[in-house]
Amino acid sequence: MFYGWRVVAACFVIAAFAWGLGLFGSSVYLQAVTTAHGWPIAEVASAITLFFLVSALVQRMVGRSIDRWGPRPVLSLGAISMCLGVALIGQVMAPWQLYPCFVLIGVGWSTLSTTGIAATVAPWFERHQGRSMTLAIMGASLGAIAGVPLLLLAIARLGFARGLIVTATVAALVLLPLIIRSLRFRGPAEIGQRRDGDTAPPDKASSAPVRPAAAAGKHRLLLWSAALGFALGLTVQIGFITHHVTLAEPLLGTAGAGLLVSATGLTAFAGRLVLARIVDRVNVRRLAWSIMTLQTMALLAIGLWPTAPVLIAASLVYGYGIGHVTTLGPVVVPWPMP
Repeated sequence: MFYGWRVVAACFVIAAFAWGLGLFGSSVYLQAVTTAHGWPIAEVASAITLFFLVSALVQRMVGRSIDRWGPRPVLSLGAISMCLGVALIGQVMAPWQLYPCFVLIGVGWSTLSTTGIAATVAPWFERHQGRSMTLAIMGASLGAIAGVPLLLLAIARLGFARGLIVTATVAALVLLPLIIRSLRFRGPAEIGQRRDGDTAPPDKASSAPVRPAAAAGKHRLLLWSAALGFALGLTVQIGFITHHVTLAEPLLGTAGAGLLVSATGLTAFAGRLVLARIVDRVNVRRLAWSIMTLQTMALLAIGLWPTAPVLIAASLVYGYGIGHVTTLGPVVVPWPMP
């Protein structure tokens, strides 16, 4: 079997832990820390905000580091950082101690999430790049479906501190051997294979067209418009996910909030399944626009009618969009023009 698909499978597992302990886990940490210590939500949320700020600053270096050293050392460092940060959250005794914990999680999230996975998978594929990245990031849905309920269960059964230590230990025991074993090659050339598993060089007629110099300015505009659009969409998405448990708990209870997050992750998984089938043959920019519009309407409904039925329905709709938006980011390429 083409080794690239083994890389995709490994990144699927990595994404499950990254989203479960990172993005979706942040809503659990917010609720658990405020419950355990009685600290204000705003104070704990500010530390979680640092997690995302650190991630945004570090992500620019992730792709370059993977290009230079390969995915194995970069993603191993990220796994260690994230697991250490999660374990230390349960040991904090003062609000200021949360900040270094979430700095560690931010570093881990930046390497194990979309940027790290895209930079790891992309060298192995050309024709199937959209599908391969979609399948790899589909692990994020598993992190949402199983991660939040398991985190809540670990904290409920083992206690806040011990539950997070056990969770972080299990994650490290799974991620580190997987990364070291499966991501030891940078690309197919190192093992005598070609991109997409081809047995012969691709036909010249099917290669990407040369970009005319006159189109360079328009190309840059399209690139930055895509970057800005996804930056805004993901910013709102992160805010919703971070406060999802806190928002749902008064209406549904702790168990109900966990089930709703899982159901939202399930619809995100459905969204990624649909995307995997259509991504290589649709206008992805228009698809991204329509999905972000749908998510906006879902959030508007929650704001206007804050009731349990509306929250459940809007969360499921919003989750379907999560499955598209987090995956379309690295797939949207503004050249060649449709």
